[in-house]
Amino acid sequence: MAEPTREQDTTGPVPPSRWGGLLRTKSIEQSLRDTDEPETRLRRDLSAWDLTIFGVAVVVGAGIFTLTARTAGTVAGPSVSLAFVFAAIACGLTAVCYAEFASTVPVAGSAYTFSYATFGELVAWVIGWDLILEFALGVSVVAKGWSQYLGEVMGSRSPTVHFGSVEFDWGAAGLIAILTVLLAIGTKVSSRVSAIAVAIKLAVIAIVVVVGLTYFKSSNLTPFIPPSKPGGGGSGLHQSLFSLLTGAGNSTFGWYGLLAAASVVFFAFIGFDVVATTAEETRHPQRDVPRGIIGSLVIVTILYVAVTVVLSGMVPYTALSGKDATLATAFGVHGVTWAKNLISVGALAGLTTVVMVLFLGQTRVLYAMARDGLLPRGLAKTGRFGTPVRLTVGVGVICAVLSGFVEFGTLEEMVNIGTLFAFVLVSIGVLILRRTRPDLPRGFRVPLVPLIPVLAVLACIWLMINLSVETWLRFVIWMVVGFVVYFTYGVRHSMLRKAPTTAD
Repeated sequence: MAEPTREQDTTGPVPPSRWGGLLRTKSIEQSLRDTDEPETRLRRDLSAWDLTIFGVAVVVGAGIFTLTARTAGTVAGPSVSLAFVFAAIACGLTAVCYAEFASTVPVAGSAYTFSYATFGELVAWVIGWDLILEFALGVSVVAKGWSQYLGEVMGSRSPTVHFGSVEFDWGAAGLIAILTVLLAIGTKVSSRVSAIAVAIKLAVIAIVVVVGLTYFKSSNLTPFIPPSKPGGGGSGLHQSLFSLLTGAGNSTFGWYGLLAAASVVFFAFIGFDVVATTAEETRHPQRDVPRGIIGSLVIVTILYVAVTVVLSGMVPYTALSGKDATLATAFGVHGVTWAKNLISVGALAGLTTVVMVLFLGQTRVLYAMARDGLLPRGLAKTGRFGTPVRLTVGVGVICAVLSGFVEFGTLEEMVNIGTLFAFVLVSIGVLILRRTRPDLPRGFRVPLVPLIPVLAVLACIWLMINLSVETWLRFVIWMVVGFVVYFTYGVRHSMLRKAPTTAD
């Protein structure tokens, strides 16, 4: 038998002798075959329209009503609209990398599955463990935010009860319980519910923009980039890693403030990557997943820019300098008091869909890891609805308990660092897969390779080093726990490590 060529050799797993099999990759062909296993098969119900709805649903949340105002008033001034454009460009660099991967490997798991095909099992576990953190915290944190808006709609009554000294947030836990049932029934049902909620929040945004335009004054846009001012940064563990390493101070407004604002609002776009986790449930993934990812990003960019332009023209940016400033603040300046209730309704609808899609992403990453044996295989079994019901209920219970009893505080930044870490690996993975598997059919190809993936990596690293030292330390601790779980369970139960080492 002839020796396999270098290209042929890349289609199969890395021999276990290298790093003890820890860098053994799972071939694309095997990943695709796994999607046809009867006991773990997901139902293919989704279209490009469904994926676009999911993308808009998870990206446009309460941030459009709060982050836009706070960033304008404290960091960028009227140039906040330009900051959103910069952030969208940076996010778009990563989005096209996700689009190529998802069209090439239309399998559940998103960055976890992509990493398994390019970096090997150990790195795949690391990114999967990272995504578990990102989604679990994201679901729980956003559910608590939803509960706060519910309290405002109820007349500032807090949706909590007390058991002695213990406080339970029944609003957050109740939302997750309802979404657990919807996601267990099926992704198509979830998509329809998301569509309704998205329609509500888009209607609210449209009203805000139209009414806001009646108070628009071009003079409020001057100066577009306000003069730079010294800014107050944290110290010790609360300062950014960049500040710790360089000793550099920070400032607000000016060009530096504009760039800093782009870093802040970048996180308003986080969530589009969840669309990639539904690739296995899409009828025509090679075509529809890229459309869903890129289409949703374009739509939300237009929405954010429209809202920030109107907001900046309604009032001078100095009127939004309070730390609690929101869109309602701008309307309050003009005596439009009903806007606060309208915005609360829009925020409720927006956060409902954010929680739902993050929840969906969490279950699909865990599903992919369980199917590969890195977590108990029984979790990957699907029921008569074509969804991993057992896994969905388990995640729902855990997130409901977390959101009901835990106050997260600064843990919110953990969602950001987890997401950015995944973005970096996916962007690098595109370069690796282009080199190792140029033969694979790709429904979408990243243009200007290697420039765009490299720029995506640099943008994400810049954002990561601007997160606090405290967040970095927590991230490292979480990863250490992940290594313990992998080497005590995952290594021994990995389906890939049990498989023959011959190439596909």
